[in-house]
Amino acid sequence: MRHDDWDSVVDLMERVVGEDDLLSSVVSGVRTTVREVAGLAPADIAGHTRALLAAATRALAARRGPTETELSFVAELGHTRARQGVPIEAVLGAIHVAERAIWSRAREAAAAAGIEAHLLLDVRELYDDWAEAVRARLLQAHRAAGTGRATGAEDRDLTILRRLLEGGSAAALAAAEAGLPVAGGLWVLVARPDGGALEHALRDQPRALSGHLDGLLVSVLAQAPTARAAKAGTVVGLAGPAEPEELGGARRLALAALTAAETTRRSGVVHVADVAVLAALAERADLAAVLTERNRTAWTALGAQAEPVALAVRAWLEDGRDVTAAAERLFVHPNTVRNRVQRFTDVTGIDPFDTFGALNAWWLCRAWLGSGGRADVGQDSSGTSGKAGSGCSSPSRAASTRERM
Repeated sequence: MRHDDWDSVVDLMERVVGEDDLLSSVVSGVRTTVREVAGLAPADIAGHTRALLAAATRALAARRGPTETELSFVAELGHTRARQGVPIEAVLGAIHVAERAIWSRAREAAAAAGIEAHLLLDVRELYDDWAEAVRARLLQAHRAAGTGRATGAEDRDLTILRRLLEGGSAAALAAAEAGLPVAGGLWVLVARPDGGALEHALRDQPRALSGHLDGLLVSVLAQAPTARAAKAGTVVGLAGPAEPEELGGARRLALAALTAAETTRRSGVVHVADVAVLAALAERADLAAVLTERNRTAWTALGAQAEPVALAVRAWLEDGRDVTAAAERLFVHPNTVRNRVQRFTDVTGIDPFDTFGALNAWWLCRAWLGSGGRADVGQDSSGTSGKAGSGCSSPSRAASTRERM
């Protein structure tokens, strides 16, 4: 390949990697596809993905394999994921999902730029060589961390915790072995690892069993968390009380509570009952897909303003329909928020002032932003209007919506 041809493809890759929505789209895809990684904080996944992308782009530009510095970073990533309890298969699976998304976008960009397919293939072959060395070091580091982990009481506690969270008849035996009550109800707490503040607070909790599973701090408690745990400076999802046999379901509810609390920017200990509607929505990916499918045409009609409109509607609803608070959150003028909410109403037919319309509006915007507005919100092939179930907006209804703002 000529030097100029190589530079043109590398420049294209740098543009793709630098696209504003790439990281959020990749992180969303990874967390959706790889269950074991879903518990990790989005910022954690984004940070490591960004660093790997930057390293790969530098290697492609120089036509070389990974440097020892880059491999040291990869080794640290392997150690980190092992300590978080994320299996190596899940780590490699997450990388594969990210690679697939990035190269798919690169192919689209190359076609649009008139770059011949064989040029992109040459660059991809070099990337594959680079990635193979990276995977080998990642696998080696993850295995080394796994064999070097603490043994004895810590491993015993983690084994019992896993048995507890499997639920069923064996969970009662595991509870008794851990010194937890087998009757009267247990609580399940789920949080992101926070550097130790919450873990220290949980050590003072009477009869509690804690450990890191699938990138999350999980604890089974004999009673609701103490005030100190609630003030540990992090957001915590909580479910219970539940019998030992029901702890598998309680863990899922606690994780749903954590996700819902993060979505609405809550802090402290949040019981799933306090965010029941949001937790239920998060569990129904099938209905989210139906909602976005119904509004394909609306996304297309919004064009470049689709994401700003979705952000404005979501912020406005989460701030209790307070235009000023939403504007401060988004660093825009209050009139901008008003206009974007009105635009959303016009193109979707969803009335965000109606109780159920507000739920549909919030859920749709969350789905749009989570998908990056790409694969599942494209052009409706039928060419028909994708209005929401609340019906199309009439001119009078749109006017009344403006008046209420």
